[in-house]
Amino acid sequence: MAERAALEELVKLQGERVRGLKQQKASAELIEEEVGKLLKLKAQLGPDESKQKFVLKTPKDFDIAGNFDPMIPDAECLKIMCEILSSLQIGDFLVKVNDRRILDGMFAICGVSDSKFRTICSSVDKLDKVSWEEVKNEMVGEKGLAPEVADRIGDYVQQHGGVSLVEQLLQDPKLSQNKQALEGLGDLKLLFEYLTLFGIDDKISFDLSLARGLDYYTGVIYEAVLLQTPAQAGEEPLGVGSVAAGGRYDGLVGMFDPKGRKVPCVGLSIGVERIFSIVEQRLEALEEKVRTTETQVLVASAQKKLLEERLKLVSELWDAGIKAELLYKKNPKLLNQLQYCEEAGIPLVAIIGEQELKDGVIKLRSVTSREEVNVRREDLVEEIKRRTGQPLCIC
Repeated sequence: MAERAALEELVKLQGERVRGLKQQKASAELIEEEVGKLLKLKAQLGPDESKQKFVLKTPKDFDIAGNFDPMIPDAECLKIMCEILSSLQIGDFLVKVNDRRILDGMFAICGVSDSKFRTICSSVDKLDKVSWEEVKNEMVGEKGLAPEVADRIGDYVQQHGGVSLVEQLLQDPKLSQNKQALEGLGDLKLLFEYLTLFGIDDKISFDLSLARGLDYYTGVIYEAVLLQTPAQAGEEPLGVGSVAAGGRYDGLVGMFDPKGRKVPCVGLSIGVERIFSIVEQRLEALEEKVRTTETQVLVASAQKKLLEERLKLVSELWDAGIKAELLYKKNPKLLNQLQYCEEAGIPLVAIIGEQELKDGVIKLRSVTSREEVNVRREDLVEEIKRRTGQPLCIC
C-alpha cells in the first residue's frame, strides 16, 4: 500500500509538471518528454484493485483476440476525416500517413540506438516546417547523432508518395529485413487498397517524415494539412499547422483493463481552434462578418407604440417557417435596430411604420446594400424566402 501511495504521489506531481509546462507554453519536445514520463508512471501504477472494477466492452462482432481486418477501422477514420474537412470548405487539404513501426524499423537499420529513437523522431517531425539541413544539424549538433547515420535517415524521410512508394520500400534490401518495418508496410499497402475503394486515395500521401510525437501510437499515424494557396489581397499566408490528426494506439486502453488485455484502438481529432482561425482570417480578408445568429429577418418599427404590430408580424413569419426576431424594447430606435442587424449579420429588416400600416405594405430592407422596397404584406413571406434561398410555397 505504501509503495502504491508513493507512486500515486509521483503521478500527481508529474501531472502538475506537465500542466505547468503547457501553461508556460514550453517547447513541444520538452512537453512530449514529460508526458512520456507520466505515461510510464501510470503504467507502473496499474489499476487500483480497491476501487470499483469496470469491464471494457467492445462491439459484438469484434474479436479481441485479433481475428479481424486491422485496416478497416483506420481506413474508415481517414474517410470520416476527409468528409469533415470537405464539408467545412476551408480549402484543399492533404492527409499524410505513416506508421510508427516503419519509423522504428527505419531508425534501427540506419543505426540509431534505442535510447535515441524518440528524440530523433521529434526532430524528423519538424521536416514540414524547416529544411532537411536544419533537421540534420539539430540531430548531429544537439542530439549527438553521427553524421553518416543522419544521412541514411535523410535518404528515407525525404520520400513521399502513394502505394507505389509502399511497394518500392517493400523491396528495399535493408528495410524489408526489419520485422517491424515489414509489418507496417504490409498494413499500409492494405490501407491504400481500402482508401481506393472509399474513393479518397487522391487525398492521401505516404510521408516518411510524419512522426507524431506521442509515445502511445503503435501503428498507422496521420495528420491533415491545408495546401497553401497564393495569399489574396489583405490575407496573410496561413500557418496553422495540421487541422486534424490521429492514429492507432493499441496499447493505451489496455492499461486500464484489470486483466491487462490488449484492446486495439484507432481514432482521430479535429483541430477546431485552428479551423476557426482559418475561417476568421478569410472572413476578415473578404471584409465579411461572422454571423452569430441564424435569424433571416428582424422585424423593426420606424415609430413608437408599434410593439403589438411587431409581435403580430413576427408571429406570421414564424408560422411560415421564417427565422425572425425582434428587439424586446417597447420603443427601440430604428437606428439601433439597424445597427443590431449589422452586428449580428442578419440580412433583412422588415420595417413597420404608420404609413406602411395604412398602405398595407411592409418595407423590406437589405442590410448590406441598404436598398428598401415596399412589399405587400400578403407577399412578404414569399419575398423573404426568395431572397434567402428557401423553397417557395406552391399553392
